[in-house]
Amino acid sequence: MLDSMTWRRGTRWTTLALPVALAAGVLAAPAAAQGDGAGSSDPRVGLEGAHMVEAKEAISNLTLVSHTPRPPGFSNPADIGDFGFANSDLAFKDNWVFQGSFHGIQIWDITDPASPKLHTTIVCPGGQGDPSVFGHLMFMSVEALNGRVDCGTQGVADSVSPARFRGVRIFDISDIDHPKIVAQVQTCRGSHTHTLVPDPKDPNVIYVYVQGTAPVRPAAELAGCSGAAPEVDPNTSLFRIEVIRVPVNAPQEAKIVSTPRIFADAKTGAINGLAKATPGGPGVQAGSETNQCHDITVYPAFGIAAGACSGNGIILDIKDPAHPKRIAEISDPNFAYWHSATFANDAKHVLFTDEWGGGVNPRCRASDPKNWGADAIFTLAADHKLTLDGYYKMPAPQTDIENCVAHNGSLIPVPGRDIMVQGWYQGGVSVFDFTDPAHAKEIAFFDRGPVSDKLALAGDWSAYWYNGHIFGSEIARGLDIFELKPSDELSQNEIDAAKLVKIETSNPSDQQHIVWPASFVVARAYLDQLKRDNGLAGDAMQKVSSELDAAEHLEGAQQKSALRKLAGQVEGLAKGAGDATRVHELASTIRGLAAKQG
Repeated sequence: MLDSMTWRRGTRWTTLALPVALAAGVLAAPAAAQGDGAGSSDPRVGLEGAHMVEAKEAISNLTLVSHTPRPPGFSNPADIGDFGFANSDLAFKDNWVFQGSFHGIQIWDITDPASPKLHTTIVCPGGQGDPSVFGHLMFMSVEALNGRVDCGTQGVADSVSPARFRGVRIFDISDIDHPKIVAQVQTCRGSHTHTLVPDPKDPNVIYVYVQGTAPVRPAAELAGCSGAAPEVDPNTSLFRIEVIRVPVNAPQEAKIVSTPRIFADAKTGAINGLAKATPGGPGVQAGSETNQCHDITVYPAFGIAAGACSGNGIILDIKDPAHPKRIAEISDPNFAYWHSATFANDAKHVLFTDEWGGGVNPRCRASDPKNWGADAIFTLAADHKLTLDGYYKMPAPQTDIENCVAHNGSLIPVPGRDIMVQGWYQGGVSVFDFTDPAHAKEIAFFDRGPVSDKLALAGDWSAYWYNGHIFGSEIARGLDIFELKPSDELSQNEIDAAKLVKIETSNPSDQQHIVWPASFVVARAYLDQLKRDNGLAGDAMQKVSSELDAAEHLEGAQQKSALRKLAGQVEGLAKGAGDATRVHELASTIRGLAAKQG
């Protein structure tokens, strides 16, 4: 093991034999919203397992395109759940998947999703090793005490040592066959996760927000570090994040340029201004102090970020990325630990995850509250006020030997809907619709039986959509790739419209604004939604569909004229329609199609 006594499990440092500390908040909560299919009729309930390879599988409205086991050197079948080899998060660039782990990085060629090929490995222990990519650079979080400057596997024996590295490593991946370290920025608490933020004024500069959650290292190891309470040392390394500035063409010059006190009290200036430790009680989770962020998801298109910060969810203004400022905060008595965040594409809602139990405990049992260890969905108003709408929790009860709780995921770019795919550790992968945030609903899933006959670390650390497929990082078993199947809840047109969205790079905490091209399939996706939800009268629906079909077979000026006429007709149907917003979106798409004709 990497550290004989204490190790980082999912979100928080904990002694292995003891329960994980919890966190909380102070907000009255509505009832939890669950997906359909909960209970014994769900094929995930009672799924046979206790085996790494031969565990049974349950799947709905997805196709498992491929499963690739962990490669030699990155697996230890004799010790299921060994942190030294556990897979962690994913990043994407072109046809490459970068899979982090507690042992280093695996780089997969996904040109053929049915047969991914291991291209390169980087052995470099130091914690969960979350990766992200920007241009020719790859970034890697390092937090654990065994992290070494030289990436060695022997660990660091001394409590203070110049050989230890805890912070952010920067690799040059211009030669994907031979990645090389070009910079290593040490931080006081290490980097459990990190977030890339582009400079809006200079494309040659990238900022890195460092989320350190581990105990503060001694000042004798890194000058300026202090774990003292703020009343003892106002320069404490607690209650802050670090911001690293990286010149893209000279990454060796990367350095910390600010340490924002984003938890400060706006009135008094006290740096410990948010949630304090609380003991919990009936219906309320025990609370921990907000002196760290676990994840910060940035949304540069809107100049904002959502921080999941132990006892609070916060909203940041990142228009000046070197100096983020908190503009809103929220707490919730049902949350143990604010873990990660995802914005709706229009930024009018934000979803926060609660990692109750630290990722290593079974928190999806039938006896567990449905709004604990779940997702909480908030409306984000124009004035940045957050209002809780509802909860979503993977609906199939899991067993006492399956670690399960809300974890990492991303939007699936279906136009007109907020659909997310998410990993739930040994709860598997869940795809759900939160367009109506008070009534989130599951529409697809995948799950395997337990990895062992005892509680062990395994399951889907994360699940992300990337250029037409869903990629799951399975902690103990390897890399999964899925494809969506049409169903009553998701049409082929909606899936095809999502596949039109192509991006070059995707990182877990860097959210990109989705813009759909004007396309006949996008228009038909809106029509499918209007039909499914009775958003437009049936006779009008049929007329629009027929005329859209006819226009598609025209060319040039004739097609342009037909589409412009149809767009006007559709716009006129919005008044009195059951779903006027979606009718307007349909009309806008048809106008876009007409404009493509010149």
